[in-house]
Amino acid sequence: MRPIPKKMLQQILDDPFYQKCIRDFEGKCKGRITLEHSLIWAGRQINDIFAIVPVCACHHEVDEYQNSGQMDKQVNQLAALLRATPEDLKKYPRVDWEQEKKRLIYIVTKRYGENYIRSLYRRIATK
Repeated sequence: MRPIPKKMLQQILDDPFYQKCIRDFEGKCKGRITLEHSLIWAGRQINDIFAIVPVCACHHEVDEYQNSGQMDKQVNQLAALLRATPEDLKKYPRVDWEQEKKRLIYIVTKRYGENYIRSLYRRIATK
């Protein structure tokens, strides 16, 4: 994991969005809130606030939940892309972020259904 700069970490800790898991609407969250760098660019984790998402220990598969099968990286990536502004994404060229977002929406919808996507959008909107 890439270390989060102290100034950014303070912003995260002060932001109510980061106080609960992005998948809390599922009702299965357990454990402490962790921070996941959900997006990779040029072989490195994107260390930008939009790309870091709050995930409970269960959905991040850390602590006693290791290898529990609850982590879904594509949901975390989609959440980060839904939070990102066009200006955020311009910093990371050579990726068609809109196409990636569409691909992830398709995958997550197939896996969990349209209501899941709606719930994820509502969760992201509670920044």
